[in-house]
Amino acid sequence: MNEEVLANTARLRFLYELGCAFTARLDIDELLPLIIAKSREVLDAEGASVLLIDHERNELFFPYVNQEDPEVAARLVRRRVPADQGIAGAAIQSGRCLRIDDAQTDPRFYPEVDRATGSTTRSLLTAPLISRGGTIGVLQVMNRRGGGHFTDEDLAFLEALAGSIAAAIENARLYAQVKTSEERLRTQVGALRRDIARRDRYADMIGTGPVMAEVFGLMASAGASPITVLIEGETGTGKELVARGIHRMSARADEPFIAVNCAAVAESLLESQLFGHRRGSFTGALQDQRGLFEAATGGTIFLDEVSEMPTAMQAKLLRVLQEGEIVPVGETRPRRVDVRVISATNRDLAAGVANGTVRADLYYRLAAFPIRLPPLRNRREDIPLLVDRMLGAAAGRHRKRIAGIEPTALECLMRFDWPGNVRELENEIERAVALVREGEPVRPEYLSAKVRDGGPGSAILARAHVGGSTTAQAVGAPADAGVERDAATPAVTRAVDDASSPSPPQDVSAGPFAQAPNGEGGATGRPLGPLRRARAAFEARYVAEVLRQHGGNVSRAAEALGLSRVMLQKKMKEYRLR
Repeated sequence: MNEEVLANTARLRFLYELGCAFTARLDIDELLPLIIAKSREVLDAEGASVLLIDHERNELFFPYVNQEDPEVAARLVRRRVPADQGIAGAAIQSGRCLRIDDAQTDPRFYPEVDRATGSTTRSLLTAPLISRGGTIGVLQVMNRRGGGHFTDEDLAFLEALAGSIAAAIENARLYAQVKTSEERLRTQVGALRRDIARRDRYADMIGTGPVMAEVFGLMASAGASPITVLIEGETGTGKELVARGIHRMSARADEPFIAVNCAAVAESLLESQLFGHRRGSFTGALQDQRGLFEAATGGTIFLDEVSEMPTAMQAKLLRVLQEGEIVPVGETRPRRVDVRVISATNRDLAAGVANGTVRADLYYRLAAFPIRLPPLRNRREDIPLLVDRMLGAAAGRHRKRIAGIEPTALECLMRFDWPGNVRELENEIERAVALVREGEPVRPEYLSAKVRDGGPGSAILARAHVGGSTTAQAVGAPADAGVERDAATPAVTRAVDDASSPSPPQDVSAGPFAQAPNGEGGATGRPLGPLRRARAAFEARYVAEVLRQHGGNVSRAAEALGLSRVMLQKKMKEYRLR
């Protein structure tokens, strides 16, 4: 009797020591190996395992595998067991510990794990792991050493041990959640700081023509939907601005927006930056690091220049889009993420599919909702508005008072083709503001030589200039247009004269586009009016010249201008071209 009491006392003391040892481990990756090793040791068993419940899928999985054979270990890590099947499922459903002396003859036995490992389960102890939040998994001990069976005392000891183990696992999980939140916030703060530094200097997009109206409509539709968006367009067309606009219009607007330039990150670091890594997974990985996908949880991640992503990374990005899961570098278990992906490219992804640089399955995932941005040369009507915005912003940064921009300088900006699009125009304005003297307007001499000299497609605009010739044959004008041209010319000439007539002088206090100092009016010798008047004068001359070149044919002129026939007729009425 005394021996039995001593044995029970020793077991209780050992149980207490194990409980203290388990609760002292806050890192679950350190806790689980200790649980399995001590369970095997104290119950003199050949094997032990912990299975946790994935409540979303109602499946049990092995969070840790102690196997010498790496192939067997890999098979067990991938193995999923239905949570309502097997002896483990019976213990979960009943909430009671089970002792099975002959597992092979038990009808509840789930043999797939034995098949995966090549082992044979003879006897079995199973205890549900029940925490404050409910059942989180099971603890199983297999095969008593020497071929005997487990006893009722073994089952009672395992049941008591399971309570300590469940509490320790729950504490480790809570600690991991707090640690993850801390790392995510740190990553978010760092990403947002970088994002603020490179954010466009003007917040809102500018667009007045039908092409941009279509873009805005697509943005609104994309914002109201969780669909994956691909933004296509030349460099500098404002792809990130569109992505930000979609994010602001979406249900995720209050969550992070994180932009990543895939071309700017070294191939060897891209996976770690996007998906994170575990400590020691590669040289220099001194601590666990959450990736940008986890930092963007609940929000949007913008993958710029996605066409530059290496092929190996494309497969991993595809998994995120299909399964909503990432696998950090150095880990084997996937992590679920809730992130909207918006990507952008200045290349033809369909051509990349054809030449093998872009995976076809990834392309069809990314391009579910494409938005094509027009180059600036196809929406020249927006240049005066962009210049107005950029001049104000640049003048503020340089702490200068700028007296607007002369019409001749604006015409230089209008006729240049801008291969770098809005970004190149912004750089040009920044340069001009840096050169212009306090209180002066921007004149052509403050523009770069390439802009002053004009680019391809400037022939029409050169003839539309106030003093320019209107008799030269236009490039691309119809050969038979001369029959109608004479009839159209008087109205066109009148419109040019009306639109280009000098405006009344403006007071200096009228705003940034007031008269130039000393009333000189810059290179024109006339006082400068507001930008809207300069823009209207230029637009009237431009429309009139295109009409003249197309012999007054409204349909052909509208097509050349990129306008609808109705819109062109409105402008003709506004500028008295009829």
